[in-house]
Amino acid sequence: MTDPSDYIAQCSTPEHPYLAALYRATQVTLLHPRMASGHVQGLLLRLMAQLTEARRIVEIGTYSGYSALALASGMAAGGRLTTFEINDEMADFTQPWIEGSPWADRVEMVIGDALRLIPLRPDLDSLDLCFIDANKRHYLQYLDLLWPRLRPGGLLLCDNTLWDGHLTDAARHDPQTEALRQFNLHLRQQAEQGRMEVLLLPLRDGITIVRKP
Repeated sequence: MTDPSDYIAQCSTPEHPYLAALYRATQVTLLHPRMASGHVQGLLLRLMAQLTEARRIVEIGTYSGYSALALASGMAAGGRLTTFEINDEMADFTQPWIEGSPWADRVEMVIGDALRLIPLRPDLDSLDLCFIDANKRHYLQYLDLLWPRLRPGGLLLCDNTLWDGHLTDAARHDPQTEALRQFNLHLRQQAEQGRMEVLLLPLRDGITIVRKP
């Protein structure tokens, strides 16, 4: 029997060869390679960038650069994506992959704490799309930071919002699980008040799409 995830990939647009090579290098070289978005989620990110005709994107959590390049591949001509990575050890792996990509002119990689650096960047405003895939304990802080900078009609995407099923496990009370529970609850409450539109998709480890009215 074919694995459902393999069937989904087979029925979707083929993975770009450069992204496929990056994904393989991520699997072979890095610790925690499952953190990379991969083919199907990468297609979703690309599609969201295309649908919003994104020219300004901010990503928090670069890792190997797969998600940043997937987003950049769907950006409008002249677009700019700024991606923040707090782990400076990732630069040696990720920066060459970004610079060697077909979308290198669209991507700026910044090493450092996004919570500290983004407020220092007045150019990161009127954003079309944001992608959060970093420390789960800070998701509410990332939301508070990015939401005022997101234009009306823009999208905020949040990764790992199912967290391996731990969020529905009453026995799990570790800091990251509790933080994500609070984050998901906050989004639901905001949606109930008409302040945002929210959809949690069961793709990979859960990805939430939030639209700013």
